[in-house]
Amino acid sequence: MGLCISKPPPNPSLSVHKNDSPLAKDNPVAVKDSGKPAATSVNDENSTDRKKKDEESEVGKKSPFFPFYSPSPAHYLFSKKSPGRSPANPSSNSTPKRFFKRPFPPPSPAKHIRAVLARRHGSVKPNEAGTIPEGNEAEGVAGLDKSFGFSKHFGNKYELGDEVGRGHFGYTCMARFKKGELKGQQVAVKVIPKAKMTTAIAVEDVRREVKILRALTGHNNLVQFYDAYEDHDNVYIVMELCEGGELLDRILSRGGKYSEDEAKAVMIQILNVVAFCHLQGVVHRDLKPENFLFTSKDENAQLKAIDFGLSDFVRPDERLNDIVGSAYYVAPEVLHRSYSTEADVWSIGVIAYILLCGSRPFWARTESGIFRAVLKADPSFDEQPWPSLSSEAKDFVKRLLNKDPRKRMTAAQALSHPWIKSCNDVKVPLDILIFKLMKSYMRSSALRKAALRALSKTLTVDELHYLKEQFALLEPNKNGTICLENIKAALMKYAT
Repeated sequence: MGLCISKPPPNPSLSVHKNDSPLAKDNPVAVKDSGKPAATSVNDENSTDRKKKDEESEVGKKSPFFPFYSPSPAHYLFSKKSPGRSPANPSSNSTPKRFFKRPFPPPSPAKHIRAVLARRHGSVKPNEAGTIPEGNEAEGVAGLDKSFGFSKHFGNKYELGDEVGRGHFGYTCMARFKKGELKGQQVAVKVIPKAKMTTAIAVEDVRREVKILRALTGHNNLVQFYDAYEDHDNVYIVMELCEGGELLDRILSRGGKYSEDEAKAVMIQILNVVAFCHLQGVVHRDLKPENFLFTSKDENAQLKAIDFGLSDFVRPDERLNDIVGSAYYVAPEVLHRSYSTEADVWSIGVIAYILLCGSRPFWARTESGIFRAVLKADPSFDEQPWPSLSSEAKDFVKRLLNKDPRKRMTAAQALSHPWIKSCNDVKVPLDILIFKLMKSYMRSSALRKAALRALSKTLTVDELHYLKEQFALLEPNKNGTICLENIKAALMKYAT
């Protein structure tokens, strides 16, 4: 040790050529002249031929890891044959090459998301970079078809009242039925001005929101949809009026202090409606406390999910790439632009964290900082009140906030978690994941099926509880088997 025996390279010119790379330029030793006198004219031709052969052998040298060699563009950029360094261009030799010692900072994810949302809602300013049109966005506002085919008799059925809420894309008013069986009953009307629909995407969002609301009718924790209307200026979406206020308001009024039982009651309702949406092939994409309303001011009032303006239909094997949502509740895979229904479960995990401790799991002063925290940071479970909460509650939140969507619980699995399961009135809904797992199993090889049967004997009691509930919902035959008819009957029963 401590002894180094090495010989000088037999060909100094070759050793300098090997170090002629961007990384070597920062090392003065690698490019320093050897200081030896120039060779005699007798050996000029031999040395020139030798240099050419060395360079050709270096270029044609095969990689030890790959059976072929594809020269890097950097080789031609920094080789002595590069046009920029040729004698015919002496001015280029006088300009030193510059390499940045510090890499550029990674681009802010917030900037891209803001640009996408601005284009989506048609609010891009003329001097912003986001004005480059994409696809149908190149159409002029005058060329957009803003006819939805909805009924045009809103004024005949409803009397519009005071405004109760406002968003960046529309506002909500109270209204009353003028006639019929529901005469005098109050409803909520979401008014969306057509003047704000300046892109084809914005028009399609409104059309899809109404389509989703019609498809999701019938769940107790979903705001009831009555009908959609339009006139020359606005689109009117008539829904059930929830007078109890937002979930966020209740969290703030309590100072963010929910007991485990109170938080559990809220989470059961949220998980139920989200599991229902996922079974129908709908991903909400904007779950947050502001989008859950109580039907009344009572302490035990029912919770209703609202605002499906950013929702979309998704197939079981499909991945979405549209960046939408709210900063504090957006899932990591949404920022990576490849996600499905698991993104909603992440948002539920953020809500659960807030209910139990009163603070957000990911926080920063800027949107970009929030997104970086979502991608790289882990939520803290060391500060109060986490040490005083049950281990089941902490495990529940951790399994919802798993950055790997493949390891994250589904909404139906979350309802089978020990923390939730302790409530007597919890019913596990049919999970769309079961059909994906069955499909994967049927396509597996005989060896894989044998391995899965062996692994099934290692399942925990909680995992078996979830599978037993799903098996019962499929209503197996008397001999304990499931066929295609059972699956069809289950989907007809639980899907809209």
